[in-house]
Amino acid sequence: MKFLLARLVTFLVAVSGLHALLAQENLPLVDIRTVDPTIVIDLRYAGSNNVAGRALYSPGTRPMVRAEVAQRLVSAQRFLHRYNYGLKIWDAYRPRAVQLELWKASHNNDFVADPNAGAGSLHSWGVAVDATLTDTWHRPVTMPTDFDDFTPAAMWKYQGADPTIRAHLYTLQIAMRDAGFYGLRSEWWHFTIENWHKFLPPEEAKRAFEVMGQSWEGKL
Repeated sequence: MKFLLARLVTFLVAVSGLHALLAQENLPLVDIRTVDPTIVIDLRYAGSNNVAGRALYSPGTRPMVRAEVAQRLVSAQRFLHRYNYGLKIWDAYRPRAVQLELWKASHNNDFVADPNAGAGSLHSWGVAVDATLTDTWHRPVTMPTDFDDFTPAAMWKYQGADPTIRAHLYTLQIAMRDAGFYGLRSEWWHFTIENWHKFLPPEEAKRAFEVMGQSWEGKL
């Protein structure tokens, strides 16, 4: 009986995961570069400079997001240009298979979303990006940490004493906030579109809210 119950649970989890995967494979995504070519693209999972230590994307992977996300990135870029800064995108849409590889590499669900919990990573639904700042010449500016630095230094609220870093982070946060993005407490570079739940199937959005300990009533 215990064996049959275990097999049933495994089957149900697999069906749920398959449903999410099929939905994600048919997402209506756009290439960020076609919407605003001034946004710098540096997909870190296309190389080895990431937590996995190896390339997780195939050559030629494009920076894809939902159309509304792309338009909001344009708004953030417009704001930053007024202050001689610009956006650099470290990650955009992330296939569920890649999320699974990250989960295996990190072994820490405080920083990497379990692809089998809730809706998985919101990157896998095209509603989140990882971003940093560049200067006018597209050179990186000093920020609290590098990408995939899963330490207290990567927290949303900067704890250091460097006023330049503080100013850079604040500028990025204001630009993204005004463009309609939320930040993430443990990763200063992660931003999710504020109405992300409207882009997920209702059952997946509900699961995501449940994992976060929030009520989803009235959200859809």
